Amino acid sequence: MDGLSGVLIRVGRLLFAVAMAFFGVQCIIFARGGVGLVPGPPWTQGHIGLAWIAGIGFILAAVFIVTQWQGRLAANLLGVCMLLQVLFFYLPRLVTHVHDPRPWTSGFEVLALSGASFVLAGALPDEVHKGGGGQVWLTEAARYMFAIALVVFGVQHFMYAQFVAALVTPWIPGRLFWAYFVGVAFFAAAMCIGMGRKVRLAGILLGVMFLLFVVLLHIPRMAAAPHDGNEWTSGFIALACGGASFVLAGALPEKHRG
Repeated sequence: MDGLSGVLIRVGRLLFAVAMAFFGVQCIIFARGGVGLVPGPPWTQGHIGLAWIAGIGFILAAVFIVTQWQGRLAANLLGVCMLLQVLFFYLPRLVTHVHDPRPWTSGFEVLALSGASFVLAGALPDEVHKGGGGQVWLTEAARYMFAIALVVFGVQHFMYAQFVAALVTPWIPGRLFWAYFVGVAFFAAAMCIGMGRKVRLAGILLGVMFLLFVVLLHIPRMAAAPHDGNEWTSGFIALACGGASFVLAGALPEKHRG
């Protein structure tokens, strides 16, 4: 692993962990009967007991990932939990509400973060099993999970371009153009990651793009609606995806960087 890979993984790991910790706090706020910054999609909670479990789980995962103590185990468990959420919560809704964009967005956000968790796990020290053959396979599968999610995001940017354009900060000119541009960027990044070519470049550019979303789109919206949990959740989803992109850029095997 070269120096740049290490920097990308460290930065991505910290951004990802910060987002996970925030989601944990949101879930606990909901579990305690709070209002305001309760979790929005894709982490909408409907049961207090599950909210406590999710909240504590997110926070513990964040701590272990940052400290790297049992970090690989924590990241793998986080990835498994998210994948189970996709399979048993979002997939049935996709089948029964195929024309509703909401489960597509939320479900594939969770799929992307699940894949990122597995890739991150492969980049963290293995304190349980020495060898890691299964982790290598899991990292390969996770690469495709992340790429598939990006394709869905790209398709949505074209299908709902007017809606996406309306979300862009008003002072930015050519908002419809940027909606399409980001859609194309998602397709390009998905192709690079899926085909294993120029993955580092694609991951870095994708991570920068997600961070620009946070600064130019989500922070102004959070400032305008500071008590809206949905806006905060969306902002930290973008932060998590930015961190995930940097992790992929630094952690995927050299043969996939092209």
